[in-house]
Amino acid sequence: MIPTSAELETLREAGKIASNARNWAAKTIKPGYLLRDLQEGMETMIREAGALPPFPAQTSRNKVAAHYCSSPSDKSIFEENDLVKIDVGAHIDGLIVDTGISTDLSADKRWSSMIGAASDALDAAIAMCSPNVDVEDIGERVEEVITFAGFKPILNLTGHGLGKYTLHDSPQIPNARIGLKGSLEAGSIFAIEPFATSGRGYIKDGGKPEVFMLERPPKPSNKIDSDTLEAIQTWRGLPIARRYFNDLPKKPFERTLKELIKQGVAREYPPLIEVAGHNVGWKEHSIWLGPHGPEILTA
Repeated sequence: MIPTSAELETLREAGKIASNARNWAAKTIKPGYLLRDLQEGMETMIREAGALPPFPAQTSRNKVAAHYCSSPSDKSIFEENDLVKIDVGAHIDGLIVDTGISTDLSADKRWSSMIGAASDALDAAIAMCSPNVDVEDIGERVEEVITFAGFKPILNLTGHGLGKYTLHDSPQIPNARIGLKGSLEAGSIFAIEPFATSGRGYIKDGGKPEVFMLERPPKPSNKIDSDTLEAIQTWRGLPIARRYFNDLPKKPFERTLKELIKQGVAREYPPLIEVAGHNVGWKEHSIWLGPHGPEILTA
C-alpha cells in the first residue's frame, strides 16, 4: 500500500495508539496477571483512543511464537520465568499498524539475550530498508544477526506488507533466504518481525484457535444466525476473536462460526509453536518507506 499524505498522518496516529497500548502492557505485565486481562486492556486502550484492533491482541508465551489469543473464559496467568510476546495493532478507517515486543518475566533475565537477538535483527533490517531492496537480502541480514548471537531465526514466519483492511499484504519479508520473490517499494507500508529461538527454527500449529477471519461471504444455510453473521461482517475481513462477541447468544454464535469454517469461507488461526518446544523471542515494528528513508510508525 502507498498511502496518500492524509492516510500517512492517520497511520502515524494509529502507530502512536498501538505503541501506547504495547508499552502499557509491557509495564503492567507481571506473574499472576491474567493473560485475558492484558489482551483486553490493550484493546480497550485502542478503542478509547479512537481506533480499533485490526486483529485480536495476543500474548504468546515461551514456545508459543504467536497467535495465542484468550477465550472469553481463559483463566491462564503469566508465570515467573515466562518469555512473553506482546502482539498488538491499531487501525483507523482500515489503515493498519502492527507492533510487538518480548518481555522477560524471570528474575535473572535469562531470556534477555534471545530477546536482544530479535531486537538487534529488527534494527539491522530497518537500516537496510530502501526502495527496491530485495526482501531476501533483508532476510539474510536478519539471519546473520540472530545466528551471530547464538540463535536461529524462525524460517516459516515472515514480515508482511500492510494494506487497507488487509493485515498481511505483499511483500513477505523473511527472516532468512528462503526463496521468496519481492522487493520494497518506495512509499509503502510494511511490518518486519524477526523471531529468534534456541530450537530448530520452525513453527507448527498447536492448540485451540481463538483467532478467526471471514474471507468471503458464505452460502445460505439455516445453520448461520443472521445477527452473528452481521456482527462478524462488521470487521470487514480482519481477524477477530470469540471474546469480541460476548454480547451475542453463545449457541447461535458457535453454530454459525462452525458452519463458516465448514464452508471454507472463514479461516482459523491456531497458536504457533516452535517445533522442538524451545522458547522464542521476537520484536516487530511497522514502517513507512519515505523519501528520507524508513520511518518507524510504531516506535
